[in-house]
Amino acid sequence: MKKMYIADVTLRVPAVPGEPALSFKEKLEIARYLEKLHVDVIELPEISDEKTDPLLVRTIASFIADSTLSLTAGLTGSSVESAWNDIKNAAHPRLRIAVPVSTVLMEYVCHKKQPALLKLIAELVTRAKSLCPDVEFFAEDAVRAEHDFLVSAVETAVSCGATAVTVCDSEGTMLPDEFGRFISGLVESVPALSGIRFGVQTSASLDMATACALSGVLSGADEIKAAAGGGDSPSEAAIAHFVKLRGDSCGITCGLNQLELQRITKQINWITNTKRSSTSPFDSGIRDSAEQGRAADFTLNVNDGLSAVRGAVKKLGYDLSEDDNQRVFEAFQRVARKKDVGPRELDAIVASTALQVPSTYKLVSYVINSGNIISSTAHIQLSKNDSVLQGFCLGDGPIDAAFLALEQIAGRHYELDDFQIQSVTEGREAMGSALVKLRSNGKLYSGNGISTDIIGAAIHAYVNALNKIVYEET
Repeated sequence: MKKMYIADVTLRVPAVPGEPALSFKEKLEIARYLEKLHVDVIELPEISDEKTDPLLVRTIASFIADSTLSLTAGLTGSSVESAWNDIKNAAHPRLRIAVPVSTVLMEYVCHKKQPALLKLIAELVTRAKSLCPDVEFFAEDAVRAEHDFLVSAVETAVSCGATAVTVCDSEGTMLPDEFGRFISGLVESVPALSGIRFGVQTSASLDMATACALSGVLSGADEIKAAAGGGDSPSEAAIAHFVKLRGDSCGITCGLNQLELQRITKQINWITNTKRSSTSPFDSGIRDSAEQGRAADFTLNVNDGLSAVRGAVKKLGYDLSEDDNQRVFEAFQRVARKKDVGPRELDAIVASTALQVPSTYKLVSYVINSGNIISSTAHIQLSKNDSVLQGFCLGDGPIDAAFLALEQIAGRHYELDDFQIQSVTEGREAMGSALVKLRSNGKLYSGNGISTDIIGAAIHAYVNALNKIVYEET
């Protein structure tokens, strides 16, 4: 049986071009899901933001153990070195050298003719290979390239140490049989492809991305660029379905986790297809410089006045009215008479005191199922205007499932800025307190909940914060 490798492009290629970017936390969550899905390669885009992107790459590299982590290395020697510095601590790093090979793109993007581009390919692949044992040459717009030049480009990359080569149908205008002939012709022209990983990337311009990719595999390729949500790329669900129904007869298998496939792709689709605020400073997942060091070190006591408390509230990210600031200050004074107040205590004061609003949503019931041999599920019912609304979701743990079900009911995704739980009483019947902080349109809202059931406390806290958002935005 021929092993078909899956290189996931969800984090490299946006599912919905033009939509606001995924947050830092969401990218990490997707990477964890892809590892659980057992994709062979997780692909990341070229570094564009020197402040946040290297942190993202290094964080993902710290926990991806089985999948290869691939990073686009740019078109200069310095960008290749920078990419290597960011990804070198991954368990299985790969540097990807992406170069356009069609006449129109090589001159437009690289401003080079064919001989100069071959020299550039040799320089970049050689430099990458000197740093990383796994190097991929990615031939952009390969189907529109001159055949002889494409052969020369691939041979150059392989001779300089490339361990993987991918050809791309950027326009997506080929039919499956045409793409199959294109791949078999390239395999015949470049015998060295038989000794390395040979991949294809197809586009859904004609809604045939999956069919073309599979035709490429049947014609000699062994790696497909795919995405959990599909979009412009072949979907992993469709590939897995093909392997299930025709894998044996075609002599093809793949390592996707079939048991978790439906749940994981549903979760990733939920994350990637949700619209987000275009004004929130948290869309990048990294706080801006004014908020980066917030919450950290301040301590307030009974001698601090209204202006000091207002400033501390501002550092926590809240933008309160004068009335709410006054109410928070009065509650702060009651607590400060007994003990000093730090960020956590002030967060709880704001959540329980500021912006107290009528309850648009009220919790009716919740049922949570969780265990070490089943996926966590949450079934939640909320009442709104005498109607009962319900959400049912799978999650990575009971709290995650509960929050996803609440998002389903609200019909909107909110950035979860913070979630805290703590015990407020002792003993077997101890009361648990939960704090949930949501961000909507750049503004922070917090809610708290208390219950003997910590999951119930978390649900109450989320609903409390949700009611504040709904009250202000309607």
